[in-house]
Amino acid sequence: MNDIVLSARDLNKHYPVGGGFFGSGSRSVRAVDGVSLDIYERETFALVGESGCGKSTLGRVMLRLIEATSGTIRYRGQELTELDEGGMRSLRKKLQIVFQDPYASLNPRMRIEEILSEPLRTHGYGSAEAIRERCAELLDMVGLRRQYLRNYPHQFSGGQRQRIGIARALANSPDFVVCDESVSALDVSIQAQVLNLLSDLQEELGLTYFFITHDLSVVRQFADRVGVMFLGRLVEVGRTEEIFAKPLHPYTMFLISAVPLADPRQRGREKLILKGEIPSPMNLPSGCRFHTRCPFAKDICRVEDPAPQQRDGRMVACHFPLEA
Repeated sequence: MNDIVLSARDLNKHYPVGGGFFGSGSRSVRAVDGVSLDIYERETFALVGESGCGKSTLGRVMLRLIEATSGTIRYRGQELTELDEGGMRSLRKKLQIVFQDPYASLNPRMRIEEILSEPLRTHGYGSAEAIRERCAELLDMVGLRRQYLRNYPHQFSGGQRQRIGIARALANSPDFVVCDESVSALDVSIQAQVLNLLSDLQEELGLTYFFITHDLSVVRQFADRVGVMFLGRLVEVGRTEEIFAKPLHPYTMFLISAVPLADPRQRGREKLILKGEIPSPMNLPSGCRFHTRCPFAKDICRVEDPAPQQRDGRMVACHFPLEA
């Protein structure tokens, strides 16, 4: 296994709700609740789960774009939560993000050269000529023509805009990139092109990806390892092929069953449908958070929160993993 690039331990992000205008009440939304994970050099770690489970919040907290409520974050052994603004600024070059919406993430009033040169100027890349040449190199890297530097974002398609977003993230040669639903807004054929580009860049530049998505069909072809998130917590972590071949957590099993198959012979296959009450993130159930929808829940699941356990190199937080 390669070196650990980024690790989190007991990471929490809670948002207070109620109690007047300033949210000073005792209730809170536990968007990220006790997450611990390690992401290794040159791997693609995919984080999956339903909308609202805390995936994007976790990605932003790990980059300190949002401050954590508690917990620790380490980048190559260095504790990020202890750094002041100046210390964190020096590491921003190595920790970057590609956002979901290619239409909203680019300033419509700036030419592409201005968009790409902004992070370079911020971190003192060099002379104006060096910055201009670097911008041209970045477009080469993502498969766009150099003459596009004078264009505005509205002159590009969604796929081209996302390539520009990727080029901006790579401007200062990072080694850890969060891809926050970065292909979900694109057509399927364009998705494949952007995923191939990300794979090529990873191979060429030695990048590590934290890939946030709700699309398991993308995960299966792109990720090395998968973390499954439910209501702010990781319920299963393992290698991609093992997760898909034999899920250990019931929630993982239901997610995989919902993936559409491009095979007409599978149209009649029985799909597993989640039933039961959907928990509120402001009023979490006691015990296991999934027990209100789990067909295998027993009495202990309703009163005791399952502790994460290791099984054959995988993590699962369940009292009764499916292999049993």
